[in-house]
Amino acid sequence: MLLAVSSVCALSLGTPYVPPHRLAAAVLEGDTTLAGIVVSELRVPRLLLASVAGACLGAAGLVLQEALRNPLAVPEMLGVSSGAALGVAAPLVLAFSLPAAVQPLLAVGGAALGGGLTLLVAGIGRSPSAVLLTGAAVAAALQAALLVLMVMADQLDLQLIYRYLLGSLSARTWDDVTGLWPWLLVAAPSLVLCAPVLSVLRLGDEDAEALGVRAQRARLAALAIAVVLIAPVTAVCGPVAWVGFLAPHLSRWFAPAAGAVRWLPWSAAWGAAVVVVADVPARLALAPVETPAGAWTALLGVPAGVALMRSGGRRGAAARRTTAAPPAGAAQPVHRGGPWPGGPPSPPLGTTGPEDVR
Repeated sequence: MLLAVSSVCALSLGTPYVPPHRLAAAVLEGDTTLAGIVVSELRVPRLLLASVAGACLGAAGLVLQEALRNPLAVPEMLGVSSGAALGVAAPLVLAFSLPAAVQPLLAVGGAALGGGLTLLVAGIGRSPSAVLLTGAAVAAALQAALLVLMVMADQLDLQLIYRYLLGSLSARTWDDVTGLWPWLLVAAPSLVLCAPVLSVLRLGDEDAEALGVRAQRARLAALAIAVVLIAPVTAVCGPVAWVGFLAPHLSRWFAPAAGAVRWLPWSAAWGAAVVVVADVPARLALAPVETPAGAWTALLGVPAGVALMRSGGRRGAAARRTTAAPPAGAAQPVHRGGPWPGGPPSPPLGTTGPEDVR
C-alpha cells in the first residue's frame, strides 16, 4: 500500500500536475500533450528505476547481514558501495572517454575490488565481526581515494561527482532502466538459490559445516551476489545510502519469526518502497531545485533503522519469554501419585529406592 501510494504521488505531483485518474491514459494511450510526455518519458522511468534500485539494495543488504550474521553489515560498511562509486568516478576525473554501457562493468569491478579487499585483509576464515570491522576500514580508504579524485576534478566534474556520490535519480531515462535488466536476470536466480543457504549460515559456521554447507565458500558466494545487485544500481544512481540497512530490519520487524527465505522478497519490497518514498521529497521539497534521493534515505534511514533494531530486540526477547513460560492461568497436569507428569521422577543411578529396601 505504501509503495502504491508513493508511486501515484511520484507520477502525479510536480510541474505539470497530472490528476491520478489521467495517469493511465497518459501512460497507455500515448498522450502527446506536455503532461503525457512528462509522465511517460520522465516520471515513469524514474519510478521504475527507483523501484528496481531499492529492491536490489534491500535484497543485497539482507544477503550481507545474514551471511555475516550481523545486523550492521551493509554495503556502505563493507567497501562494496565505495568501490563501485570509485570505479565509476575515476574515468570521469581522469578524462577517459568510455561508452555508457561500460559503466556497469566498471562499477562491478570496483565493487568486487572493495569486497574482495575486505575479505582478503580480514582473512576469509575469521569471524564475521572481523570482516565487518575490516570492511569499515576499507570503505574509509576507498572514500579517501574518492576525495583525492574530487580534489583533482575541475568545477563541472566536481558538481557531477558530488551529486552522484549522494545518490541521485535526476534526469534518468528509459536507457538507464533497460541497462539494468541483464544484471537482474543473473541476480534473481542466484538469490533464489542463495536464500536457503543463508538460513543455514545463521546457525554458525560449525553447525553449517555439520549440515554440509561450506561456510567460507557460501559467504564468498553471498558477497558475489551482493556485488552483482549493488554495482549496476550504483553505476546508474550512485550509492543510495542506507537502503540496505533499513529494508532488512523492516522485513524482520513485521515478521520476526520468519527466516531468510521469507525475509528476502519482503526486504526487496521494502527497499523499493523506501527509495520511491524518498524520491518524492527529493524532487519536490526544494522545487525547482532537486535534491539527491540518497540524502533523504540517509536522513530518514539511520534513526528509523536504530529504532527498529531496538524494538526488534525487545520483541524477540518478549517472544522468547512467552515461549519459555506457560500462559498465566494455564492448568498444570497433575498425575496420581504426585505433580510430575507420568509419575514421580526416577531415583538417580547408584541410589536405593523403596522397592530395593523391601
